[in-house]
Formats: sequence, structure tokens, C-alpha cells
Amino acid sequence: MRLVAGSCTADVTPLGAALRSVTVDGQDLVVPSTADDPPGSFRGVVVAPWPNRVVDGRYRFAGVDYRLPVNETPRGHALHGFTAGRPWSVVEQSAARAELRLDLPPQPGYPFTLELHATYTLSADGLRIELTARNTGAVAAPYGCTIHPYLTCGTARVDDALLELPAATRLEVDERLVPTVAVPVDSVDSDFRVGAAIGRRRIDHAFTDLTGDAAGTITATLRRPPGQRGGGGVRMTWGAWAPWVQVHTADRPEPAADRAGLALEPMSCAPDAFNAGSGSPDAGLVVLGPGETHHAWWTLGAV
Repeated sequence: MRLVAGSCTADVTPLGAALRSVTVDGQDLVVPSTADDPPGSFRGVVVAPWPNRVVDGRYRFAGVDYRLPVNETPRGHALHGFTAGRPWSVVEQSAARAELRLDLPPQPGYPFTLELHATYTLSADGLRIELTARNTGAVAAPYGCTIHPYLTCGTARVDDALLELPAATRLEVDERLVPTVAVPVDSVDSDFRVGAAIGRRRIDHAFTDLTGDAAGTITATLRRPPGQRGGGGVRMTWGAWAPWVQVHTADRPEPAADRAGLALEPMSCAPDAFNAGSGSPDAGLVVLGPGETHHAWWTLGAV
């Protein structure tokens, strides 16, 4: 589905309710998704009912032990929920807006029922993405969400890009990416609060203690270096509903995809939040009672 608003365009596909591309004045804001995407890259998809990983695919909720299918086989975890690979129904489409719906029935290890709506609205300012989840079952359900775009400011690799991210704390992980301990960003060479070049840093970590404006809106930017032709960059914003953000420098074995964009994933909860975040100061797990809803939103625009 192609959305158009003035000089802005966006392409959305029902598979995973995924954002395939978004441009402003011909400038890509995300690495475009194609049929040749590297396996397991999750480019642009909506992620629910948990973001990131459930360690070992095991968790305990309301006194019951559950085991999820392990789909990150090298590390042995359950990764990125159940929505990414599913076809969503198109509820509404106009020139600049598309709404998609997914009714998620009980799944192995997740015997809960959700109704999800993803809405993409394009304007002269860029793209707004909204995700609403409603518990349509009879019992409370654990829940978390994110989106999975790879931001680009037009540099061939993220190394030269300047990242500004108002986060004071980084969640450390072990060799299996299992969360261990939260530490100040300046103690692990990951302080991007005033903007810094990504360089050769290899990052696949969640950040928290985010600073927003008076309305609670959090802003992150990825920019070209000063003086480089083309200039500008991309801005992402989100609300206080997402106190965590995963940052990944997209280190890949495929040369064309390696560090081609920066995965920036504002999350409603910490990695492994189904298990209280394994050392995080505040996992932020959402518990949806029967009939209750959760609303998330993000924006993407040019700078």
C-alpha cells in the first residue's frame, strides 16, 4: 500500500503490518524493506505481544509456568512475539492513511486473546504510527510492544552517523544477550545524550531513563556529519508509554546489510520483561485485564 502526502511517501504491507519505506522529499528515513531482506532482520514490522526476547522461551505469569516456541535458535530465546510474520487485514485505506487489524488467538505458551490495530498516517510532517491492543479474552494477559524500523540518514554505514538519544542508562547483556545489570551510559561508552558519532561501536542493547519534553515526548535523531553533502537526517519521537528503547547497529554477516541502518525500537517494557527484566530497574510489563486496551505511538520525520 502506497501512502502519499505532499512530498512524503510511505509503503506499508499487511504482512507483519510492516513499514517497507518512508521518504520525505525523496530522502529515505528508514532502510527500505524488500523481498530480499536478510532472514531474521524484522525490517519495519510491528512487534507484539512482547518486544525483544523472553529468555529461554520460559516465563511465569499469575502463578502458571509457560513455555514459548524458541525462534532465536542460536541463543535459545523466544524473539519478537507472534505478529511479525502474520498477515493483517486492511480495515481502511485512503491516500494518506491505512489501518490494519490482527486478531491474535491463543498461541503455544501464550494462551491469551488480543485484537490489534496498527494505523499509519502520513502528513507533510512525516509519518505517525499507532498501535492499539485490546484483551478480548476472559483473563488478564501480559503484554509488550514495539516497532522495528532501521533508521537511515543516507550514510552508507551507521559508523559516520551522529546519534542523539536522551538515555542515561544502558542494560548490559551476556553473550546470549540475556539482561544482566543496568549501568550509566557514560560508563560503557554509550552516552549519546548530546549527540555523538556511532563510530565502530557494536550496540545491541536496551536503554532507559529517558528524558522527554514537558509533554513527555521523547526525541531521538540520526544525522549526517556536519558538512557532508546531502545533510539532514531522521527524527523519531514517542511518548512516555515507552520507557525503554532498543538500539542495534545492525551488525550482519551479509555485506550489503551490515551496519546499513540503525534499528531504533521504542519499547513498552524491558527485554525479558515477562521475567521481570532479569536485573532491569523497572521492567515495565503491561498487564491487560479483560477488555482493557494499550495504546502506543511513534513518529518519523526528516531533520
